[in-house]
Amino acid sequence: MRAVGVGLTALLCTIIWTPSVEGQWVTAPGEGWVDVGTFYHDTRESYDHTGTRKEIFAEGHARTLSVFTTLNVGIVRGLDVWAQIPFHHLRFDDLARDRTSSGLGDPKFFVRIAPELFRGASLPLPLALRGGVKLAGGDFDVDAEIIPLGEGQRDLELMLELGHSLYPRPYWVAGWIGHRWRDPNFEARRRPGNEWFWYAAVGADFGAISAQLAGEGLSSDPWMIDGLLLETARREMVQLLPRVGIEVQGGDAYVGARVPIHGQNLPAGAAVTFGYFRTLSLW
Repeated sequence: MRAVGVGLTALLCTIIWTPSVEGQWVTAPGEGWVDVGTFYHDTRESYDHTGTRKEIFAEGHARTLSVFTTLNVGIVRGLDVWAQIPFHHLRFDDLARDRTSSGLGDPKFFVRIAPELFRGASLPLPLALRGGVKLAGGDFDVDAEIIPLGEGQRDLELMLELGHSLYPRPYWVAGWIGHRWRDPNFEARRRPGNEWFWYAAVGADFGAISAQLAGEGLSSDPWMIDGLLLETARREMVQLLPRVGIEVQGGDAYVGARVPIHGQNLPAGAAVTFGYFRTLSLW
């Protein structure tokens, strides 16, 4: 059960919650946005170290409900900052017992810069560099009977973002590629492998209705556990993220899904997502 509990938390902690298309370009000074997104996952399957999708051992059943609150603020032209705070309710049942954990997860903080910060003018293709940190904020217990709410260690992330609007046509494309450096978790006697990750999306806005189809992927180095480097202890995930939205009270209410098509050492099964995105004028 310990591996499944860590896998659930690891999946949540690696999610970079993606707001509506307005949130994928550097925010102007004095402007901002807030996104409250919900993730619900109910599965009896996971991907093993070979990438085979199997039933969780001992009739395991994992359920996850998470709410990600993301706030963005534009500071100066070409620079904005992000903060993302997750709340998790995790449940895992098997033949032995039922277990639940609820509380705050690991927070993330980012700074994003664009060429306008130095050049004073934008490039033909919107480009930005985003760097951030995931802190060990969620409860982490080295106990086989407790589902941890965090991973118990810090991550540093750096990603290159690209985006382009096909205006006056209602279509757009956006994406990023990034690297995650992972600190060791001394309490659990493990060092998670560093990771590459990517995201790519195409979308369209038709007045009050919007739609997008995205894909994202994750690939890690081997993990070191109890002083041993284990080649089989890698994490991989490739999934599709369809989503539709509708304008509601000046914001965008949306519903979507996360559908894995390949994985390794992570939970399997589709997840449902929904939430609300709204821009803000701060000063």
